Amino acid sequence: MQGAGVAVVKLMASRAGNARAAAEDSLEDYAFRYVPRTFRRWSAGSIGVTALGSIAFLADFSIGASVGIEHGTSNAVLGILFASLIIFIVGVPIAYYAARYNLDLDLIARGSGFGYYGSSITTVIFAVFTCIFFALEGAIMGQGLHVVIGIPLPVGYLISTVVVVPIVIHGMRALERLQFWTTPLWLGLALLPLLWVIVSDPDAVRAFAGFTGSSDGDISFEAVIGSAAVCFALTPQLAEQIDVIRAMPPRTRRHRRSWWAWLLFAGPGWVLFSGIKQVIGVFLAVYLITRVDPSLGQRAAEPVRQFIALYESIMPEWLAVGLALVLVVIAQVKINVTNAYSGSLAWSNVYTRLTKTYPGRSIFIFFNLAIALALMWLDVFSLISFVLSLYANVVMAWLVTIAADIVINKHVLRVSPIYPEFRRGMLRDWNPVGLVSVGLASVLSLAAFGGLFGDQLRPFSVLIAIGVAVVATPVMALVTRGRYYLRRQTDGISSPILDVDGNPSGQRLRCHVTGYTFERPDMLVSAERGPHGETQYVSSLALTLDGSDQYVLPAEPPPRRSESPEWSAHDVVRRAERSG
Repeated sequence: MQGAGVAVVKLMASRAGNARAAAEDSLEDYAFRYVPRTFRRWSAGSIGVTALGSIAFLADFSIGASVGIEHGTSNAVLGILFASLIIFIVGVPIAYYAARYNLDLDLIARGSGFGYYGSSITTVIFAVFTCIFFALEGAIMGQGLHVVIGIPLPVGYLISTVVVVPIVIHGMRALERLQFWTTPLWLGLALLPLLWVIVSDPDAVRAFAGFTGSSDGDISFEAVIGSAAVCFALTPQLAEQIDVIRAMPPRTRRHRRSWWAWLLFAGPGWVLFSGIKQVIGVFLAVYLITRVDPSLGQRAAEPVRQFIALYESIMPEWLAVGLALVLVVIAQVKINVTNAYSGSLAWSNVYTRLTKTYPGRSIFIFFNLAIALALMWLDVFSLISFVLSLYANVVMAWLVTIAADIVINKHVLRVSPIYPEFRRGMLRDWNPVGLVSVGLASVLSLAAFGGLFGDQLRPFSVLIAIGVAVVATPVMALVTRGRYYLRRQTDGISSPILDVDGNPSGQRLRCHVTGYTFERPDMLVSAERGPHGETQYVSSLALTLDGSDQYVLPAEPPPRRSESPEWSAHDVVRRAERSG
């Protein structure tokens, strides 16, 4: 018996040590935690600039060029505009919740229809996105090294992968410095030569406007949606924006306008810049095909060739080649440090939640990079349109479901709790609302994409994903009567979780498992009493890493709304949102 007692004590000490190690390691990136006020020392403008710095990726140019070559300028531009509008609409509520309550997309998804473990599925979807787009951007850098220096493509892919490691390991602070100092240089290299060509060569603009691509030149709804489908695959970039804007400072009456401006600009507003870059990609592809080399074909979608041709129109070849390589390297590093950073957060989040162990974020950096490198070596870039069109179906099912839960279920039907709960013990493990919606929307849209419903519906598969998700999310919430959102209505702590402005409270409480203090939104009352019967507090981090359930409070029956103390927090949310 004594030996068993010692073993239990050692096991508890090991869990506490693991939680302390995770707390220390995640102080920089908050991989599966609420981002506290003490970390959010940057201004809204500084956070916005950092978030926008990550959209310097060159895949936009390739995507625009690909759909332009296939469908012609008119259909491609209309498709880009349509996709950008839908992405912005879907992104507004999700980005608002991230900035307002300082949560990443996984934590938002937990309380928006998926449950504590159910959101792991959506996090894997996002993690796959970071791998795919790292591979696409890395391939572009590899192409640059091959064209300019002659480095073999496989070696170039390896170089483009390992170059980001030193920055990514250092987390958010290193990201902020990189994006701040490199953004002006990137803008100058990308835009000034383009503006010069547009002004000095009107024939290039006329060729762009009249380009028909592989189509007959007529505007077709099918071609417009086909173009948009490829662009929709970029929607998870919103999650990478959220990984930055979740560090936004509290919104107060004094800073309300600047807070909103930067939220919209750097959150869903990223798609404005993305759409412009895609249209520029169409222009550059047309410029290469009509003014440089008509035999290029699909190779006109390679950004390195696009910018070499652009630079050569205004400067000597040796300088044009050098500047094109500088642009490609800067752009690739800017976006791929974000891809690797966000991917490592996503993978570590899923692994830690499922295994109750935290091996450190650095391991998942290399895991993410290994998958991306394998995709590069498999030449995923050559299949860019097909891969992105396929992936867009699942992406839109996922993000539209979360947006629909926030807008419809939380604020219209009021079936889903207004406050985005994310803590273990407060949530049910699985919520059929989000899971059924995503599953049904994904299956039906992929079936349409595969031609099971006929060739006529195939181009509209992504619209099926969007439509099914919008309808299924509130229907499932009504059918289940919201019973699968919360396991408990109260966390046992008497102090409010939100301040008078509706921001998460900055009050600090000590976690008796880790020994660290955490802010109020990160804490719950522990089921384990102190040595003298006193109330103890436990952090969401400690609960994530605990497999014994010894600190988790028992479930509560769902009370009537008028009797639920938790609704006071929801009322604070509503009052704060009505006041702007």
